[in-house]
Amino acid sequence: MMTMKAKGEYSFSTCWNIKKHTVGRELIEEIRELGFSRVELNYNITREMLTTIEPMIERGEIGISSVHNTFPHTPDPDYGTDSVLLGFDDKTKRKRAIELLVQSAEYAHHYGAKAVVAHPGEVPFPYDISGELEMIYHEQGRDSAAYQTLWAQMLERRNSLSGHYAQRIRDSLEEVCDRIVSKGYDVAIGIETRSRCYQMPTLQEAKTIIDGLKDAPVYLWYDIGHGMIMDRMGLYDNAKEANEMIDYILGVHIHETIGLSDHWCPYIHSGDLEFFDRFVNIIRQAPIKVYELKAACQPEDIERSHELLTNKITQLEPQG
Repeated sequence: MMTMKAKGEYSFSTCWNIKKHTVGRELIEEIRELGFSRVELNYNITREMLTTIEPMIERGEIGISSVHNTFPHTPDPDYGTDSVLLGFDDKTKRKRAIELLVQSAEYAHHYGAKAVVAHPGEVPFPYDISGELEMIYHEQGRDSAAYQTLWAQMLERRNSLSGHYAQRIRDSLEEVCDRIVSKGYDVAIGIETRSRCYQMPTLQEAKTIIDGLKDAPVYLWYDIGHGMIMDRMGLYDNAKEANEMIDYILGVHIHETIGLSDHWCPYIHSGDLEFFDRFVNIIRQAPIKVYELKAACQPEDIERSHELLTNKITQLEPQG
């Protein structure tokens, strides 16, 4: 096995090996072997796992960059990562979603993390229209009549309802921030770009929500791979808009998308040594940098990918 270099400020999401482990300590130790001294605790980390992770945090064996709402793991699908969450019209459900995000922030604060990654919500559809669009995309292509027809239907509903849900999300975030600030938590919320076309926010929706929350600790959490999927499906111009919003970005999820399949190692699995370059400056400037990779990514892939990426970042740095 190749020697893994220390990864410095870069963090690594526990989504990579969460399904392999039941004991939190073993999960963290495997990530440390990759050279990471910081992790993002994702939303599948259970309270039981935390019993062996927390002593490692307290002893300084691992740093926590961020936690992913809802944290710790909440088995109720109403508050899962693919739900309406902060956009619920139902007041009781929205109140619960707000409480869960405040709880995530409390854990983040306790662990010395500076951010909570949050999926804010979606425009609800009666079925998984994104899944159907992906199937047509693969079988007939984005330019096919079938894709264009269904895409237009999706867009019409999305556009007519997104303003309403963006306002719901903004109101929820305002309440969350009031509570976080009043408790003295030094934690910011990063609203994350998503991988399904009916989910919120797009980059422009994120900008609108954040601009409407002046002075609140809410920023963009830019998931590069998800943005690539949305760009390919036709929802927004990912690289252009993300680079324009660079000052809004609190953190990044670093991974590359092949076709519509995400969470691959940048440069390595695509075999394209240039396409991902358009995101390098965003990563360089992002305060929090987290690799979010799938289990199929092997340690040697991760090492080579990181080396390529950091070399490209070094080339951007002013010389002298």
